[in-house]
Amino acid sequence: MTVQNRQVYDFIVCGSGASGGVVASQLAANPQVSVLLVEAGGDERVPQVADSRVWMQNIGSERDWQFRSEPCAGLNQRTPPLPMGKVLGGGSSVNGLIWARGHRNDFDRWARAVDDPDWGYASVLEVYKRIEAWDGPADDARRGTQGPFHVTLPKDPNPVALALREATNALGISAVEDLNAEAMEGPGACGIPNVPVLGDSERVSVATAYIRPRMNQSNLTVMFDTCVEQVLLQGRRATGVRLRRERQTLEVSARYEVVLSLGAINTPKVLMLSGIGDAAQLARHGIELVQHLPGVGRNFQDHILVAGCCWEYPQPQAPRNNSAEFTFFAKSDAALRTPDLQPVLEECAFGSEITRPQYGLPVDPSLAWTLAPGLVRPHSRGQVLLTGSRFSDPLRVEANFLSDERDGRALLNGIELCREIGNSALLRPFVKRELMPGPLQPSAMLDFLRHAAGTYFHQTCTAKMGTDELSVVDGRLRVYGIEGLRVADGSIMPEISTGNTMAPCVMIGQRAADMLIADHRLN
Repeated sequence: MTVQNRQVYDFIVCGSGASGGVVASQLAANPQVSVLLVEAGGDERVPQVADSRVWMQNIGSERDWQFRSEPCAGLNQRTPPLPMGKVLGGGSSVNGLIWARGHRNDFDRWARAVDDPDWGYASVLEVYKRIEAWDGPADDARRGTQGPFHVTLPKDPNPVALALREATNALGISAVEDLNAEAMEGPGACGIPNVPVLGDSERVSVATAYIRPRMNQSNLTVMFDTCVEQVLLQGRRATGVRLRRERQTLEVSARYEVVLSLGAINTPKVLMLSGIGDAAQLARHGIELVQHLPGVGRNFQDHILVAGCCWEYPQPQAPRNNSAEFTFFAKSDAALRTPDLQPVLEECAFGSEITRPQYGLPVDPSLAWTLAPGLVRPHSRGQVLLTGSRFSDPLRVEANFLSDERDGRALLNGIELCREIGNSALLRPFVKRELMPGPLQPSAMLDFLRHAAGTYFHQTCTAKMGTDELSVVDGRLRVYGIEGLRVADGSIMPEISTGNTMAPCVMIGQRAADMLIADHRLN
């Protein structure tokens, strides 16, 4: 259905990513409910999205918002890219496809932050079971098999992934068959990650699993290539949105609610442009204040990925499945309650804009492999700031990677751990030579880290749920002080989850849909 046929909808969902696509699909399951789903990007049915092995080709393309951070002192003033999906399905259509639910401690902390046990691990586990169509090792207590989202283990993984699992297990990080089962309740584990892939290389995304199956329904309208500029408000009630499409603006109304699912950069942007945010920042840009919420845009968090510890193959090995067929969770310090490291295999020579030419890394992905250290419980915090009062004005994103020295210490431990694994006897059949970084003195290794670290593509936490003064939404994802407006995406996390964020975002979308259906008695 085209938007010209209807200017008023029951619900307007802004953003078709891992959360928003789920919200729209679940609401539209009721044929009596009209839903508008707004997506700034285009059609996801292109080879670079469909083929799970070539996902990196989407980074920096028209399917990426192409955000960059301001210079980070902790990265020697580098300005790392902050990729975010700009296509139907959002990040689920362009990411590395690892399905990592998060650690039990994550959700129990969320529940305490918002004073709502429904966000605790026991409740979240039941939501995940409804989402998943898992075809791996059976675990009735933790895994679902009848949901819409297909999750599996990679078929015939790269032999280097299997060797990495064996070598990591030999160091005392237990190898498991399912990294989303008991492993996410303990001190760490290693293994072949869960992936949403059909057959050898067909990506499963929120677009294919949730949105496409409903796009022929008359009660679901999907608008492509359309940006959300502002939430329309009457007093303190959201009544619709102002959209921009092909240089034209359009105002559309919502009978019940507007849901922002634009991601941790664009969601705070639209909130602030709508008069919802820190009063002082809005005043600087001449934006009339509707609701003072100083936490909008604050608390920016992202996992940090180091590109990386790299080895040359003796014989070429073409990437398989999602090109990232091994990962592990470990603690940089035994005293920690929750694993804070998540290195991941990249089936290519994975380098930064500095380390790639410095070490002469090969472009052909079949010639080398990387075990990239990742930090999934960072202490560094950033923020998203406006530079003007118009939607076309660029944002200022201060990621502040490695601004907290604890993150640097943890990642230096992660680099040494990855080098120990990669240079072990069990990996010798897959190593001609170590390409990067090699044995370095402590000061040189720290400099390498600052040149190599960047995003894990998991920007979150800028409109967090909670009860403190920086909280933006309550436990039912309602924006404080505004009726008819909710946020459902990774920005609502009080703290970033332990592991890749796609799965938690799908879970957030399902929980948001459940809340909307219950609150408006749509069953």
